[in-house]
Amino acid sequence: MKTQESPASRSGVLRIGALALAISVALLAGCGDKKDKAASQTAAKVNKSEITVHQINFVLQQQRNIRPEQADAASKQILERLIDQELALQKADDLKIDRDPRVVQQLEAAKREIIARAYLEKVGEAASKPTPEEIKKYYDEKPALFKERRIYSIQEIGIEARPDQVPMLREKLSAAKNINEFVEFLKANDFKFSGNQAVRAAEQLPLQSLDAFARLQDGQAIINQGPNGVQVLVLAGSRSQPVGEEQARPAIEQYLLNERKRKLMDEDVKAMRAAAKIEYVGKFGAGAPAAAAASAPAAAPAASASLNATDINKGMGLK
Repeated sequence: MKTQESPASRSGVLRIGALALAISVALLAGCGDKKDKAASQTAAKVNKSEITVHQINFVLQQQRNIRPEQADAASKQILERLIDQELALQKADDLKIDRDPRVVQQLEAAKREIIARAYLEKVGEAASKPTPEEIKKYYDEKPALFKERRIYSIQEIGIEARPDQVPMLREKLSAAKNINEFVEFLKANDFKFSGNQAVRAAEQLPLQSLDAFARLQDGQAIINQGPNGVQVLVLAGSRSQPVGEEQARPAIEQYLLNERKRKLMDEDVKAMRAAAKIEYVGKFGAGAPAAAAASAPAAAPAASASLNATDINKGMGLK
């Protein structure tokens, strides 16, 4: 059964609400008299808009490798960028740029990406941290990365070559007395190539080829085949710089945790695909199974699939 409020009753409710609001405003004003400056979250005013400390902190949290003593200077730089951004936003608002079809499409794509990423990150939160035993096992199984870690001086040669030319290049590299002789062969046979020299720590090399590279003696080389040719890596020299288990522990723990998160994300995407009705239409109908298989690993952008050099340097306290 429906009931109706009388006008008097509604009037009483409104009066009570107005009184509560008035009391709240008065209390806030009283507090503001004492510490409104200290409690202010405004960092800058740009025309009629404000940039808050919360905005600065949010951007600051996205920055990596900022030491505590750098936070103040970084915050000021971020504020200046936010001021420039706010000015551009205000001009864009005047010109109604947010209604441009291309901008609307980009906003929608960004929204989809952010929400999907947030979901997958939530799935990854269920991953359990690795145990001390698991961390030690990984440390012991990767001597080239830790106990026998080296800093390598490398000569890199990128060569444009067809797949049928790769066996010949491997043979010539093995037969060459030194890298200069191999380079002369490339020149004589009109191969397009480029050279580079670099100093790389063990964790900055591809993890899957690190063990093979660690077995090289100074002056030896390995050759890796790529989609457009080959890359020759020549070990010009190296020096030992081992890392102890305690020093490596944070990086190993983070890597193993990221691997577990990635696995959970991949499994979740596969399960959703299996449960969903997906129909490929038009030109996308051909080869649909291959497209489906290719998309699954890419669905977990938040987790690292390799032992990131930046992460391991940070975990080891290295510069």
